[in-house]
Amino acid sequence: MDRPTGTVVTSPERMITEARKAFFVMFGFLAVVWLVQLVNYTDDYTPAREYGVVSGDLGSLPHILTAPFLHWSWAHIESNSGPLFIFGFLAAYRGVVRFLGLSLLVAVTSGLAVWFFEGAHTDTVGASGLIFGYFGYVVVRGLFDRHLIDTLIGIVMAASFAYMLTVAVPGTPGVSWLAHLGGLAGGLLGAWLFRERRRKSPTDDKTPTSPSALPTNTSRADLHKELGDLGLL
Repeated sequence: MDRPTGTVVTSPERMITEARKAFFVMFGFLAVVWLVQLVNYTDDYTPAREYGVVSGDLGSLPHILTAPFLHWSWAHIESNSGPLFIFGFLAAYRGVVRFLGLSLLVAVTSGLAVWFFEGAHTDTVGASGLIFGYFGYVVVRGLFDRHLIDTLIGIVMAASFAYMLTVAVPGTPGVSWLAHLGGLAGGLLGAWLFRERRRKSPTDDKTPTSPSALPTNTSRADLHKELGDLGLL
């Protein structure tokens, strides 16, 4: 059966290729973060103090791009590594290039939230803003892209990790809830900005002979194709 014009074709081979890329990208990213932590530790956390985001400090504004690589302790980086890999992989497996754009957006929204609204002279570092951004992106991406599997993944992740939202609200001691909230907002925004655009078919403007039949059949074909790609049919 021919796939209807105007829909996005995602072959199993392409999905596997992108998933493989996503795995190595996240593995490499974590390796860099841990290497930076080793340097950070041996230098008595001087890099964290010098390259973190300090609220209201104009000179620290570029550090929005360096702060996610830095952590205050081994416990800090250990608590971030698992969620960073899981959500990062799920955010990247549909396309690494789109994921890199998302990462930049989330780093900026998280960093700006800290820079504008955090308490005076507070130095903030850590990858948790990215984690919340990837989480928000994964939860809603399927709705914007109209992918059944991604929608189901989003529902599972939302149900499994909803407790994370408790540290994205005011009053949580010892964490930068503003970095979390800013990252989450960036992830939700990224899901819309980086959504898949489906090219409109010339026949879309025409009224079909049977108004109810064509959309139903097309949706069913899309569903069967996506399940088949994942080996579920």
